[in-house]
Amino acid sequence: MLNLRNIFLFFYYGFAKYLPTQPAPGWQIAYAIRRFLVQYIFDKCGKNVIVKKNAYFGKGVGISIGDNSQIGERSQIGAFTKIGANVIMAPDVIIWTISHAFDRTDIPINQQGATEIQPVNIGDDVWIGQRAIIKPGVTVGNHAIIGAGSIVTKDIPEWAIVAGNPARIIKMRK
Repeated sequence: MLNLRNIFLFFYYGFAKYLPTQPAPGWQIAYAIRRFLVQYIFDKCGKNVIVKKNAYFGKGVGISIGDNSQIGERSQIGAFTKIGANVIMAPDVIIWTISHAFDRTDIPINQQGATEIQPVNIGDDVWIGQRAIIKPGVTVGNHAIIGAGSIVTKDIPEWAIVAGNPARIIKMRK
């Protein structure tokens, strides 16, 4: 059955995701088109949201994004991800909410299916650097900064600056 979300997904993945990003000509129109579409795809979409070129978010199920936040170019957002307000996301960020099961040793991993969804929560006023990876079940506190290339495997407290693989606190902003 074709529902409204599927129609908006068709237009997003069919053409809108390929529209330009700043500073290419036409970027303002492209941002407006993508914003319009994700308002009907995401469970909740705040005001002035920016979705940059080639962002991927599956069917958008369970995704919410707050006011003035952006999804970076070529970023991948897993289902049931909550992104707060005023979040800056650089290109190529990956937020996983599911993974491969690997508990059994008697059968190959590719036959074990997936783990259960573990939602990710990104607080308000967070800056996520380029190519950062956030693993399933992680909560990132308000006002945190995640350095470029970091792999976040554990919760990040408010005001923390983290970097590395695995990400660790390198400084507190406050």
